[in-house]
Amino acid sequence: MIQESLLRRGLQGMNAGVVALTEAPVIGKFLGKSFAQISYVGRRSGRTFTTPVNYRRSGEEYVIGAAMPDKKKWWRNFLDEGGAVTLRIDGIDHPGHAIARRDPRGRVTVRVQLAATD
Repeated sequence: MIQESLLRRGLQGMNAGVVALTEAPVIGKFLGKSFAQISYVGRRSGRTFTTPVNYRRSGEEYVIGAAMPDKKKWWRNFLDEGGAVTLRIDGIDHPGHAIARRDPRGRVTVRVQLAATD
């Protein structure tokens, strides 16, 4: 129990560090090519969460791999029909819709389709 709490706090600190780096003037431009911040409302808590993620673009979608998915919960908010998200890329917020899928090997991919802009 104590180890899990320490691990959770350590991950939160690491995430905060990655977020700070993505927003830094010089390093942020470099990291912004593969890192984004994903914000969403928790399906159970109703709280808004933001976490850094590594992404790649595939056509019109942004694809996020959930590393060690059984140790993380954020992606579960997007199972079934998925849910609303905001991707912050290069300092710009992009609203969209995310859907998570687990493949037969246990890997989890979250695909984000950004909302159409006028």
